[in-house]
Amino acid sequence: MQAPSYKRGRNRAQMFRALLCLGLAACSLWLSFDISAKAPDATDSLRRFFSEVHSFSARFNQVVLDESLNTIQESSGTLWIERPNKFRWDYDAPFKQQIVSDGKNIWVYDQELRQVTVRALTGGLGDTPALLLSGKGRLDADFTVKDMGTQGRLAWARLVPRRDDGGFTDVRVGFEHGKMQVLEMVDGFGQTTRVSLRDARENVRIEPSKFSFTPPKGVDVVGE
Repeated sequence: MQAPSYKRGRNRAQMFRALLCLGLAACSLWLSFDISAKAPDATDSLRRFFSEVHSFSARFNQVVLDESLNTIQESSGTLWIERPNKFRWDYDAPFKQQIVSDGKNIWVYDQELRQVTVRALTGGLGDTPALLLSGKGRLDADFTVKDMGTQGRLAWARLVPRRDDGGFTDVRVGFEHGKMQVLEMVDGFGQTTRVSLRDARENVRIEPSKFSFTPPKGVDVVGE
């Protein structure tokens, strides 16, 4: 039985909000580090992450959970990040979708709907994600950073924005041997977006074309 169109539209809106927040957060939380014989704790890994990683690529699986932690959306794809201000998330499933930042604008392309949404990088997103994305944000000035200890195989750090004008209220980052494995974000609606990473590569050369986007002919363009 085909799902009602309104439900599908709502799921698309939830995914759009999740990818926009994740694109901004992941672009600044660069994700991975080399380690010595003794693995650093999560906050050490996080601080090294801000200073040492300039580009990053990985495969990802993403799950969006409601306030009761019920799964409402699952997706997967590939991401590329380059400091400052550039990122690309290509979603392969359950439907094709791209989110691209060229450093000035954010483009979201839904291939099935043949629609592109564009907005300025900082337009309507709040100062906190913009500071994160630019790489100019001060970790301790902009966030309360806490070490959450080890749960299973992961060491966790928590970041709580000091201001409430961003797109998220809580960020949790899970590291294994100094390398990020999981990124969790809680938005203002109480939804949790969890991204699990694999095949991660850091400080790699990424083709400039990855961060360039031109709307295909015949698609609707909405926004600025």
